[in-house]
Amino acid sequence: MKISKSIICFFEIVFMIFTTVIVHGQNKTLNTNKYDIAAFFWPAYHHDNRFEEINVFPEGKGEWEAIYKSKPKFVGHEVPKVPLWGYEDESDPAVMGKKIQTAVKNGVNVMIFDWYWYDNKPFLEDALNTGFLKAKNSFDMKFCLMWANCDLNSYLDPTNPDKSKIYWHGEVDRPIFEKIVSHIINDYFKRPNYYKINGEPVFSIYELSTFINGIGGAAKAKDALEYFRKETVKAGFPGLHLQAILWGSIPSTIKDVPGDPIVTQNKTLEYFGFKSMTNYQWCHFVPANGDYMAWGEKAMKKWAEWDTTFKIPYCPHVSIGWDCNPRYPDKKQDLIVNNKPEYFQIYLQKAKEYIDKHPNQPRLITINAWNEWAEGSYLEPDKKNGFGYLEAVKKVFIKE
Repeated sequence: MKISKSIICFFEIVFMIFTTVIVHGQNKTLNTNKYDIAAFFWPAYHHDNRFEEINVFPEGKGEWEAIYKSKPKFVGHEVPKVPLWGYEDESDPAVMGKKIQTAVKNGVNVMIFDWYWYDNKPFLEDALNTGFLKAKNSFDMKFCLMWANCDLNSYLDPTNPDKSKIYWHGEVDRPIFEKIVSHIINDYFKRPNYYKINGEPVFSIYELSTFINGIGGAAKAKDALEYFRKETVKAGFPGLHLQAILWGSIPSTIKDVPGDPIVTQNKTLEYFGFKSMTNYQWCHFVPANGDYMAWGEKAMKKWAEWDTTFKIPYCPHVSIGWDCNPRYPDKKQDLIVNNKPEYFQIYLQKAKEYIDKHPNQPRLITINAWNEWAEGSYLEPDKKNGFGYLEAVKKVFIKE
């Protein structure tokens, strides 16, 4: 029996609509959130063969080794942090599927993966490629990349008291950058759950100064970013949403720009065409030493300042804590104490109010972090607080 092409076409359309509903209807939270709550994801809790190149984490557990071997530096020092789920391998799709389900259930609907490229090849991609993207429920959650283009040094190594050793430099030249652009557009931007603002894929750069230096100066850096935009448009998107990580790595003056019109960080971001900005951690602009509430209040005051000194929108950021002592074997480091989930919730509420007062900007709030265990800033459940930090997010952003 012959079936007309119009009937076949009709059923194909019905099937596509049905599939879309099934895929994107698995999780009502993702579709009904008024806000995009994005947690930074530090993808070092699995084995990467490149750890062997630098002789770090020899037990094959990634940075979990720094966590379960850490020792308290003083009476009452709350280390080691003990994850409620155990020391799981984030490159396992089943493990990542549980993280996705838990995150979205509690209002976190975007993961911002710290993304690395050293010596002309990627580093720590398996958490994203074989974990997140191969999880059965990966479409329940959006994701995007923050290019963590800092030098990789012995700060990562809990056994080395000398933190000045550099394993790999974060600078790249133009040919390598073009290779990076192709990889990012084809392997990430084109995925249906890549996070976009107004249809434009969002991509953050951690150290703008490092990018400028590696590429050969401000003019060449601007040209390289314009190439990135053009390639993104060529791939079918309306544009590229570049997001800056706001801290000291954004230069306030660029000497090689003709006429040197750049005298502020705002002018720098305008020059390169960034469309929004956020923070990665409060400790980047407020010293992390003492009580959490005092730390947070100082961070909040910066928001009003940035409202007047920058023209592009600021997407508010909330940090959970800070304690990098697991990475330092012999010397106590400054840390934040008293960072209770209920106090974290107070600053989430302030971030929500900030967004509500800025209706013409992206409704995006960033959190440090999903899993910065070695820096004492994580949403994942632990033995002390259980799901307390995630429940704080839920209370603020999900209406029962």
